[in-house]
Order: sequence, then C-alpha cells, then structure tokens
Amino acid sequence: MTNMGFPSIEEVSKSPAFPTAIWKLEPHQSGFLPVAAGRGGPLNISWEVHGDGPMKLILIGGIGLVKADWQPQTKYFGHERGDRYSVLVFDNRGAGASDKPVMRYSTSEMARDLLEVLDHLGWTAERQLHISGGSMGGMIAQEVAVIAPQRIASLNLHCTAAKLDTSGSSLTDMTSRLGALFPRSLETEIRSTADGCFPHAWLEAADEASVPDSTTPKCEVPPGGYKQFASNYARFAAQEIQLQRSKAGFALQAVAGGFHSKTPEQLRELADRVGRHRIMVLHGTADKMISVELGRKLIQYLEPGKSLVVEGLGHAPIYQMTGFFNGLLDERCTECENES
Repeated sequence: MTNMGFPSIEEVSKSPAFPTAIWKLEPHQSGFLPVAAGRGGPLNISWEVHGDGPMKLILIGGIGLVKADWQPQTKYFGHERGDRYSVLVFDNRGAGASDKPVMRYSTSEMARDLLEVLDHLGWTAERQLHISGGSMGGMIAQEVAVIAPQRIASLNLHCTAAKLDTSGSSLTDMTSRLGALFPRSLETEIRSTADGCFPHAWLEAADEASVPDSTTPKCEVPPGGYKQFASNYARFAAQEIQLQRSKAGFALQAVAGGFHSKTPEQLRELADRVGRHRIMVLHGTADKMISVELGRKLIQYLEPGKSLVVEGLGHAPIYQMTGFFNGLLDERCTECENES
C-alpha cells in the first residue's frame, strides 16, 4: 500500500473524531471467568453480554480481535435490538483483557474456553446458540459445532477456512500475518493490516460508520456526539491505535489458526449433526488473508443452507459491509431460531 491518500497516525490522532472512535456501549452483564482448569489453566476470559433478549448471539473474533472490534454488531444487535437479542462478545485467550498464557493454543481449546463461558451464562439449551465467527473465529466456531452440535441454532461462518493450505497463497497470507510480529513502526503495522483486510477503494472512501447517538440505548454519548472521520481508513487507523493489540498473544493465536484442520469427512459429519439448513458461509472475492478458493472449498464440503461469495468483499465484512452483514446475520438468526 502506498502512503498516497492515507493520513499518518499523527494526523489521525489529531482528528476531532479520534476520541470518539471506540463507542461507550454499556454491557448488560460482564465479567472474567476462569476457564481451562485441567487444560493448562485456569486462565481468565473477559466477556460481555449486550442486550437481554431471548435470542442468544455469540460473536467470535479472529486473530488479535477484541470485544470492541465488534462494536458495529454490538450496537445493532445488543443495543438497538436488545429486546430481541443477548449478544456475547469476548476476548479469546491471548487477546484483549483475557489472559495470555505462553503455551500451545489450538482452535479446539479456544472453543472449549467459549463453551465454559456459555455454561456459566446458562446458555445451555438445545438449538439456542446463534454462532458467528470470522477468520480464526470461524475456525473456533467449527470446533464448537464439532463439540456441541445440538446446542447450535445457526452457524454463520465468514472469511474462514477448514484448513490453511501449506503451499500457495494461504501460506503466504499466514507468513504475512506472522511478519507483523517483527519490530516495525505502528504506522507500517496499521497500513499493512488495512491493506490485507480491505480493498483500497473502500479505505479511501468517506467514513460510512453508523455511529451511536442520543437515541442509542445504554450508550454514553460524549459532548458533541460521536464524529465521522474523513475516510474509512482514518476510522480503522484510529481504532487500531487505541485498541493496543498483544503481539505475544497474536503469535500464539496465529499458531492456532495455522494448525486448524477439518477434513471433508469431518465437515460433512459436522453439517449432518448441526443441520445444513442452519449453516451459512460467506466469503469475498477480494479477501487477501484467506483466499476465496478456501471459502469455496468450505462451501463445497459443508453444503450449507446459505452460501454467498460476494464480489469485491475483503476479509472484514463486519466493517466493510456493516449494514449488509448485520442484516444478513439478523435474517439468519430469525429464520433458524425456531426451526426443528
């Protein structure tokens, strides 16, 4: 990515919108739960539930993501529709406020961490959980479906894979991710991440985030309100500056994602037990992190009830196509909520 057309982090930090990049969405419940006793723990998982509605939605983040990364979805489901949804956001081991033990991470162990949080919340009924996971979060979601298929009402996978190939583009993608661990400037780090996750044209476009306002339930609005940035890139950069990713945790999570593997047979069995009509797979043709070919393979093996390959979509639909993504997930949850 060239620097042309993109503000420096110093310029982003001086923007009037900078202090309002992270929204103050008050959770209905929150806490730290010790998990993984007997599995290398205990270790603490930081979690929040937004909304108090009957539909239980779980959002599982990818490598390095934290609770605040989901704020467009938290606002939409847990605050604007909090009478319908209870939305769980949490920091995987190795990220955010959760513990970052130095040990071998795996997507199956991270799935077990999540299931302990769900048990703690009492979300244990059959066909109760609407799971949505992207990238490594989609891999964790696959493992949840293997362990507890009967608990899943809908399984929504975006920009993820059953396995990252050990040759070709996906190995290059993982190598690039791991390259972020080596010392380099925050400027370079943010630009590289933006380039990997989003199409250039979208980054250059005017900030299109639907920010909270005084009508948003359980949200503290700063004096002067939440402001728009000059571009989508500026908003992304402001969030990255403020969220302070853990490099050590990033490395451990990257190993988990790199070694995740589900065979075609395992995926077919997963789909049989969850129910194909409950599964959605979404991928973009412009995804530079996990190639669209791997998304197509996932669709081929799972034969999901709904599959979408979207032209021009990058690796992060939760930001690039927020309205589309939220509406699609809302539709899927509603359709699958009461199905047998």
